[in-house]
Amino acid sequence: MTAEFGRVVRRWRERITPESAGLPLGGRRRAVGLRREELGLLAGISVDYIIRLEQGRATAPSAQVVAALARALRLDRAERELLFRLAALQPPGQGTLSAHLTPGVRRLLDRLSGTPVSVHDAAWTLIVANDLWTALMGDLSAASGHDRNVIWRHFVGTPTRVRQTLAQAAAFEAAMVGDARAALARYPADPGLRSLIGGLRRQSARFAELWESGVAGVAGVHESAAKTIVHPVVGELELDCDVLTVTGADLRVVAYTAEPGSASETGLALLSALDWQPATARSGEGRAGSAEPARPAITG
Repeated sequence: MTAEFGRVVRRWRERITPESAGLPLGGRRRAVGLRREELGLLAGISVDYIIRLEQGRATAPSAQVVAALARALRLDRAERELLFRLAALQPPGQGTLSAHLTPGVRRLLDRLSGTPVSVHDAAWTLIVANDLWTALMGDLSAASGHDRNVIWRHFVGTPTRVRQTLAQAAAFEAAMVGDARAALARYPADPGLRSLIGGLRRQSARFAELWESGVAGVAGVHESAAKTIVHPVVGELELDCDVLTVTGADLRVVAYTAEPGSASETGLALLSALDWQPATARSGEGRAGSAEPARPAITG
């Protein structure tokens, strides 16, 4: 990694205002643009690591860290490619899955702060989520690799807070396997995707059965569906789940909403009012991705 990497990160950090990054302005500021602490929160990287990167004292940042910095700094495609090359990394190519957030998707996240929203790549690996989604579905800031993938978590990993009937589970599994097959057809050279599918076929008999049978649902077709979320604090929520596909960027935007006037709307409002603000990122590189929310303070 060249010292230019750190200089470029600092220069791009100083050109972004807190408002444009979706952060409150908060009193008088001496710093130009984002503070290092704010960039760390947005990227899920510790302040200490940001300092070492900018000063050229940290070497060999991972591709995940560079991608998280690119998202937090709101870089366009050309700038993102430059940042990867300055880190001595090969930029993601056309034959690999993209985690690049378009300006429109960034604005959507900024403006839907009162709605649980997450963004995933074409293979359903979580790229970023807003605070309310994290409060609703759980903190994945410490998760890495396949543990950030929706398909892996359903078939192999830690159970989610979504409660499904047998029919709902069957439809969901068919759709997810269909999406995985379609992603592999579009990105056959992506090593992470091949590793994901290989691991699923080895470790989940159900996934392997669906994969081999060819009966999976049509990829890319996601109808609005009612989801039951069992939350440890606010209880059971009946929410509508909508999946928006950003075709040019090949991203999946997932949003949860409640019926107006329902008990679930009240529960979602309570969840939004709790203290689920991003906490300071951990030491080292940290977990690149969504920031870690503080646990809600509940008494009595």
